[in-house]
Parts: sequence; structure tokens; C-alpha cells
Amino acid sequence: MLFRRQIGLLMFAIVPAAFAQQWQDLLNGRNLDGWQVRGDCTWAVLADGTLVGQRAFDRAKTFPKWPIDEKQFRNWWGRQAWLYTEREFGEFDLHVEYLLPPHVNSGISIRDVSRGHYAIDETDHAAVLARTKLKGSPAHIGYEIQLIDPDNQRYPSGSVYLFQAAKTGLQKPRAWNTLEIESRNDRIRVRVNGADAAESAGDPERSKTGPIGLQLHDQSTFVMFRNIRIRERK
Repeated sequence: MLFRRQIGLLMFAIVPAAFAQQWQDLLNGRNLDGWQVRGDCTWAVLADGTLVGQRAFDRAKTFPKWPIDEKQFRNWWGRQAWLYTEREFGEFDLHVEYLLPPHVNSGISIRDVSRGHYAIDETDHAAVLARTKLKGSPAHIGYEIQLIDPDNQRYPSGSVYLFQAAKTGLQKPRAWNTLEIESRNDRIRVRVNGADAAESAGDPERSKTGPIGLQLHDQSTFVMFRNIRIRERK
């Protein structure tokens, strides 16, 4: 009887591991193969494998006539840009290391089947409307995990933006930080530098699958990422 019980306990311990695959790099350390640039921006992989994102625009195309008014400027300034994985994912664990300069707003998107469609100011098309009836930024269609400096905002770094604010004080300023996202059908759990930051059940009506995106929030955004890897659950 004792032997059977020990075997049963061993099998119970092994089962969860069987549903989790090995960690895989999402960035190959050389180029953007497997990723899709969305919006007016520049992404580059440095020699050490660090991913750098910054804004870029053609002044002549953006503002063909001068002067411009405040409304035109604000519409341009607040327009987002993104970098998305070509693949889509269901349940997974995601590990990302990031560095934000002072006063920068960024984020990580999950389950956004629009791929930033409305945030980059594209016109409606059938492919997006067939995936979701929701409109707005990726935070309104899928979910955005907030990355922001300073870390004293309404939604600090690690927040499930619009759903659950993170604890403050977890992010190290002007330094590399670690973000971990546990994405399950019934919850999203986030850790910053190994500490629990936020957890939310999300919206049951939203997609359970989608790509992973890296955000350039506005025209001043400059951000760096490294060691981006994922462990899918089957």
C-alpha cells in the first residue's frame, strides 16, 4: 500500500511538468525574424542581442503642410507603435528583461488579435473585424502589461492595465528589470523582479489567444529588451 501511495505521489508531481514545454527564445539575438513591425518605428538587435526600439517618422509625410495646430500635434504625438510576434500563443509563461530611460511609457501586449490596428491609426478592414468586435488600443482588445517610469503612476509597471494596478516600488529605476507573465485562460499573473505585482481574471469575452507585442507608447519612447523567452503549456 505504501509503495502504491509513493508511486501515486510521484506521478502527481510529474503531471504538471508534462503540460509545460521547454523555454524557447522569442528573439534569436541577431535580427527580427519571427517578428512584425507595426507603426512608424525602428527596432534593431544590437551585437549583444539586446533589442532596441525607438520612434521614427517622415516629417514631410506626417506634416505635409505647416503650421500645424495643437490637435494635429497631439494626434501625432500619442500614436503608438508596436513590434509583434508573427506567431500566436494560448497559455504560456513569458520572461522579459527591460530597461526604461527616465519618463518613458511602454508595455507588453498579450492576446491582441488586432495587432495594434487601431493604435497605429489604420483604417478598418475585414481581417481585423473578423477576429474581434472590440476597438481601441491593444489594452482594450487584448491586455497590456504596463511598463512605465517613474513607478508611481496609477498603473505602475507590472499592472494589468485597466484591470489591476500593480504594487509600487518593485521596479528599479535606470536599470535592467525582470518581468514575468503567467497567462492562463482564467487569469493573468505578473511578477516584477521576482515579486508578485498584479493578478487579474481579465474579461471572459476577450480572446484567449493572440500574439505578444512590445509597445512604443508615444513619439518620445525609447526602450530596450533582452532575454525574451516563452514556455508554452499544452
